[in-house]
Amino acid sequence: MATPLIDLRSDTVTQPSEEMRRAMAAAELGDDVFGEDPTVNRLEARAAELMGKEAALLVPSGTMGNLIGLLVNARSGQEVIVEADAHVFYYEGGGAAIVGGIQLRPLAGSRGVLSPQQIEAAIRPRTDVHQPPTAAVAFEDSHNRHGGAVWPLDALRQASAAAREHGAAVHLDGARIFNAALAVGVPARVLAECADTVTFCLSKGLACPVGSVLTGSAEAIAAGRRWRKMLGGGMRQAGVLAAAGLVALDTMVDRLAEDHENARALAEGLAHIPGLECDAEGVQTNIVMVQTPGLLATELVGASRSRGLLALASGPHRVRLVTHYGIERHHVEQALEIAADALASLRAGVR
Repeated sequence: MATPLIDLRSDTVTQPSEEMRRAMAAAELGDDVFGEDPTVNRLEARAAELMGKEAALLVPSGTMGNLIGLLVNARSGQEVIVEADAHVFYYEGGGAAIVGGIQLRPLAGSRGVLSPQQIEAAIRPRTDVHQPPTAAVAFEDSHNRHGGAVWPLDALRQASAAAREHGAAVHLDGARIFNAALAVGVPARVLAECADTVTFCLSKGLACPVGSVLTGSAEAIAAGRRWRKMLGGGMRQAGVLAAAGLVALDTMVDRLAEDHENARALAEGLAHIPGLECDAEGVQTNIVMVQTPGLLATELVGASRSRGLLALASGPHRVRLVTHYGIERHHVEQALEIAADALASLRAGVR
């Protein structure tokens, strides 16, 4: 029998727990497009409560949740300010521009964080017909491309206030908001207070098979429901998926602390492997970035895969590893052994 792979490419590779599977099989169902799926309705109410918002909307993916979040806060010909490495700018297929005619304006942040001064300087003058009006600002917390970095709470509050003072709405890409909240030491709703709309994923660290949730005001979610239908995201007996989400919100949020501990142990181990560079002190959540100076990241990823470790090349000389449900400390120790062996083999000219 082949040795099971240790998959650290992403927390999207998680498998649902047995409790989730039982809940999915037994879920009470209805037609969600008619608003009649009781399990979806319970999930949306629970999500809204956790984020401190009036309403919520179950969507198939975080990408759709973010897109709808932008669409309800901006319209065609307007601009949304984002951080230059934001997921909505890098990895969401240009949906805001294609579907909404919305221009994204990227600003270089510090590990994903934008200052109030940057935001204020980027707000377009409303009297200048040459420039697109600034409709909103979008933040990401935790930040994917910056290795799971989180916004300091005061910084998030100040940036949000700067946007709102200029009449701009705030959308928070909180795909991993529960990771961010754990790292900062506050409930997720405290972070969500800084935004008008918030998206969070069920299918990452919370280990559900499918789904994300957009939260916001009743008016925003009503508009979002129309956009969801237009985008093909209206699902029928979606309570099969929502049932897993309810279990996740009850059982998986506190468990994220284990992922953070494992990520820190992984980072500390990688930092001690000669030939690799890893800022273990900078690991705040469940994402670890390791630099491969003098070696292509794809080479290390390939050599590691052949030995049973899956990782992701996220740059020419950068590898990403993500801890998640199903990864225990012994997997971390095995991953470190594999990475060291793979690197040594590459240095010796052996694939």
